[in-house]
Amino acid sequence: MAVQQNKVSKSRRNNRRAHDALSAANPNECDNCGELKRPHHVCPSCGHYAEREVIAQANDVDLEDDAA
Repeated sequence: MAVQQNKVSKSRRNNRRAHDALSAANPNECDNCGELKRPHHVCPSCGHYAEREVIAQANDVDLEDDAA
C-alpha cells in the first residue's frame, strides 16, 4: 500500500491539476456548404473533404438501382 512521505498541500495539488482542464472544440467552416465541422474530418452535412466529395449523401443516391 502506498503511503505518502509528506502531506501534499492544497496549493501544490491544485497546481498539478491545472493542466487537466479540457479545451473547447475548434470547429472550422466547411468550404462547400459553410456548416461547422471538425478540422481534418469529413463534413457530416455534405460529405466533402478537401474540396472533393468523399461520401455520397442518401438523397443523391437512388437506392433501388443500387440494390439490383
